[in-house]
Amino acid sequence: MSNVERTTKISKVLRLKAQEFLSSYKYADNLVDIIRHFETGADLLACLLSLELIFTNLLKERQMFVQIVPLKPPEVTPELQYKEWLRHIYEECFNKILNCCESSPTKIQIQGLTTAMNLINYEAKYPLEAKLNLRNYIPLNKLKAVLMKLLTSKENTSHLIQKYEEYLVYDDVLFFTWKILPSLTAKANPNEFYMLNYLQLMEKMQVKRNDDPKAMCWIDGDEKLTFHFDQVKTKRYLNKIWNCLMLWQHTPATHKQLLIVLLERVLPHLEKPLLMTDFLMDSLDVGGPVSLLALQGMFTMIQVHNLEYPNIFAKLYSMFEPEIFHTKFKARLFYLSDLFLSSSHLPGAMVAAFAKRLARLALIAPSEDIIIICMFIGNLIIRHPNLKSLLNRPNGGSATSDPYIMDERDPLKSNAMNSSLWEIQTLQHHVLPSVATAARFINSPLPKVEWDFSKILDSTGDDIFDKEIKKNSKLIVLAFDRPNGSCLTRGEKIALHWNI
Repeated sequence: MSNVERTTKISKVLRLKAQEFLSSYKYADNLVDIIRHFETGADLLACLLSLELIFTNLLKERQMFVQIVPLKPPEVTPELQYKEWLRHIYEECFNKILNCCESSPTKIQIQGLTTAMNLINYEAKYPLEAKLNLRNYIPLNKLKAVLMKLLTSKENTSHLIQKYEEYLVYDDVLFFTWKILPSLTAKANPNEFYMLNYLQLMEKMQVKRNDDPKAMCWIDGDEKLTFHFDQVKTKRYLNKIWNCLMLWQHTPATHKQLLIVLLERVLPHLEKPLLMTDFLMDSLDVGGPVSLLALQGMFTMIQVHNLEYPNIFAKLYSMFEPEIFHTKFKARLFYLSDLFLSSSHLPGAMVAAFAKRLARLALIAPSEDIIIICMFIGNLIIRHPNLKSLLNRPNGGSATSDPYIMDERDPLKSNAMNSSLWEIQTLQHHVLPSVATAARFINSPLPKVEWDFSKILDSTGDDIFDKEIKKNSKLIVLAFDRPNGSCLTRGEKIALHWNI
């Protein structure tokens, strides 16, 4: 018997036992048998599905519900004892199900999380005890246990967090997750696994929901419920969490992830965003993607919070290095540079330095980035007409003698205004037609409207290749005249000399 046949057979047996258990009390031992099989560690997927079938039906049929009357002890009956036994088994099994989220194959871990969340959903709809406010009720103790597994310090749980993201689209799950997180935030210095898991989870969480009056609610019983997402409390939870996160001793990996979360989720909702200035300025000196992410934060500080940082253009200028073309954040750099250099009141010498540096890097950049650079330089010249002198300067230098100083860190001292864009002229002979065409913009009058290169920021070399092969090539005729004797076939050559 193959493994697949054996697994299928065991799944059918376990499911049959679960159905028998639900059909009559006399099959109560079936639940014990399934749990024992589950504890052996074999056929975990089938056991998880069988336990989910059992407990979701028990919750729905209220077979574990106990009516508690204040100041009146419940009467001990066989039915009550059976319900208490079921509840005890349920609590134990829930913890065992969550344990599958650790040190198990990925498929088992995801199924364990799915089963746990389905049980939470059913318990919220059909509580074990009478609740004064049943609307929007969620068993927070079980949801907290799920989050503790996601924020483990033993391993990376990105696959589980990605699965949990499917539940975060619901306002109630999102709000209660924010509510629980402050109690799970480490106050001391946690290890890298915990920090990365925590930051990855925060990256998936929205802080502000849309203004849809019918907010999505995960717990919908007999009637569709709506949930009021309390944004004021959510911001309070967020700021409490962030104050702890900033005290951690971050590794390079968590430092970068912290900046991503800060920019994409947190910064607009901080009570005192200017306190992030020192952190962002220190991050600017790290280099690489970290500096680029910090640059985006500084742009927000300057634009929204009126922060003054006079050396920001020198920092931006220093980020244009050959290595930037091989990172996934290069599109972000072009986008930010376009924003920083959008003003027409910037010194012409500084803008010329950016144009010249980009042109020099275009000589070694990937083909897809050369097209972006050509459009970017064209836009800079459109904004600053005095840069047209770079297009046709007779004494502007060449590959062997160029007055532009590439190694100068200060763009105003790079002597770019006395140079020319000979690099763009060189690119007109590029092997790729699309690149050569993009570089020919300097041969004709520039348009009055800037080029929109935002749509091609994420393009790759494969996109250029696919575009080239889709072009319809003309059919080239290879032969015009009837073949002469030199092109005769073997049979025709024999017929010339033999009469057969």
